This record gives sequence, structure tokens and C-alpha cells, in this order.
Amino acid sequence: MLHDDLPVIDLHRHLDGNVRLETILDLGRQHHLPLPADNLDALRPFIQVTAPQADIMAYFRKFNWMVSVFADYDACRRVAYENVLDAQAEGIDYIELRFSPWFMAEPHGLDPEGVVESVIQGVGDGMNEVSGTKVNLLGIISRTYGVEIGFKELDALLAYKDQIVGLDLAGDEAHYPAEWFTEHFKKARDAGWGVTVHAGESAGPESVWHAIQELGASRIGHAVRILEDPALVDYMRDNRIGIETNLTSNVHTRTVPSYQAHPLKKFLDLGLLATINTDDPGISPVTLADEFENAVKYAGLTDEDTRKAQENALEIVFLSEEEKTALLNRRKTI
Repeated sequence: MLHDDLPVIDLHRHLDGNVRLETILDLGRQHHLPLPADNLDALRPFIQVTAPQADIMAYFRKFNWMVSVFADYDACRRVAYENVLDAQAEGIDYIELRFSPWFMAEPHGLDPEGVVESVIQGVGDGMNEVSGTKVNLLGIISRTYGVEIGFKELDALLAYKDQIVGLDLAGDEAHYPAEWFTEHFKKARDAGWGVTVHAGESAGPESVWHAIQELGASRIGHAVRILEDPALVDYMRDNRIGIETNLTSNVHTRTVPSYQAHPLKKFLDLGLLATINTDDPGISPVTLADEFENAVKYAGLTDEDTRKAQENALEIVFLSEEEKTALLNRRKTI
């Protein structure tokens, strides 16, 4: 369970994977878009899942209806704004929201740079309205579009580099390896950004090695397959490489067969910097509190384990040491 004396932190949530069902319906009507249903109950099964899908790509297809409603820049701004309000409603102290501007821009031919500007504006609007929740943005290069589109996506993000704190590589890991994107991530590091990479989810330990050694990742998203390589485990522990764990989405994508089979408990037992996060709450309908509860009820974590996961999250956030201390001190005074 969550510990009240520690900051409540979500490091791995996709902004474009957390679109409210009500917003999908509203934007669909506003822009006269074809949707598979015209009410919440009928729409839900087309977007949300409560059981494992056929595979990870079947899960990814659930995104299609969400991104289909990014018909203009105001829609992008609205979804970003609502993500901030959702985080505050969950009692989250600090969240890093990640998004792929090309993925959001593609369905309606928007300018990716305009998408980035709109997302930044939406987050700013939300931050002005809520109190007690700090939000930072991570850009995503969607590897599925290939190397050249990746550069265009990166350029759109770099146009607002001071409003973004990190870069992620997401998408089809099995067919678009990290080493294709070495130059992209060099530019990201040169911009002063942190680096996190989806790896060890649908590809093996070699994908994680590439993310760390070639892209400069200090954090890995998912990383469920790293136990196949003891040398990698030792390296990640000794070099304080963080792990952004996402229990429910890993079950829903069949990355792991069950909560009980998830390696999160093993990660913590081995001294790895594993954390607990939500991934895509618009598809796997969970809150961060739900995920901590699932970790205890189904994945075998103890009270000490969940405390360690929260401590780990504070260690690996893309914040300065001063900002980390302020976040911790604020929680202790509540």
C-alpha cells in the first residue's frame, strides 16, 4: 500500500494513453468523428480492457480510438489538461507524463510541433488550477515510425526543450531496435534531458543493454526480461539504473502471464531500483493506488517492498536533488 510519509510518484504514464471516455465521446461529437459507440457503456469495451489481450500489438490497437479524437490542437491541450486533473484527483504528488507528438498528430495531419505546444499549454493550465501535484513532461520517439520520422519527432520536441525533462523510446521494440536511434538520444542528452527507454518488454536483455549503453538510459520502462541475464541485473543494480514497472498493463499485454508471475518482487529482493506506475490508465483502467494494492494482493509485495518502491521512485525522478528534497519535505509536513 502507499505510505503517507513518502511522495506519491508515477514515473510512467502515457498522456496519450489516458484519455477519458467522456472526452472521447465529446470530441467525437464535436468534430463529427466516426466512433464505434455513442454512449459510455457501449464505448468502454472498444477502448478499455480488464483481461489479457491476444498480444502486445492487440493492446496497442486500443490506442487507435483515443488518438482518433485529436482532431485539432485544442483537443490535445484538453487531454493534457485533464491528465493533470486526474493525477491530482489520485493524490499524486509528482508525475511524469510522456507523449509521442507524431502519434498524436498523425490521425488528423496536425503539425507535431503544434501538438507539443498544445500539450505544454494544457499541462500549464492544469498546474495553474490544481495544488499539490507537480507535473513534468517526457517526449517520446515512437520507434514504429522509423529513424527519419524519429528525427522529425525529436525536432518537434527540441523546439520546446526547456519545457521537457526527458526523452523516451516507445513502440514496437521487437522490430525497431534501440541502436537505430543512437543519434536521436545523443541530441537528447546534449539538450540536458534524462533518458528512459521501453526495453525488455517484447524483446530480451540485449534490448536493455542497447538502451543503456547506446542510448544512455538511466531508467528502463518495463524491463521484465532482464532476469534472463544475471550480468545485466548486476550492472543495473550497481549502476543505479531505474525500472519503471507497470503491473496491470504487463498482464494485459501478456508480457507476463499473471500478476503472480511478475518479476517486480524479485527486482526488489535483488536490490534493483524498481518502481510502481500506471502506464496507460485509459486502456487498463487503474489508478496508482490500485497498482500498489495489486502489488500486495497479487504480486507478493510486502509493506516493506511497497515502501522501497516509493523510495526508489524518489531516487530516480528526473528532478534535481533540491527538488527531490522539497518533494519529500512537503509530504512529511502534510
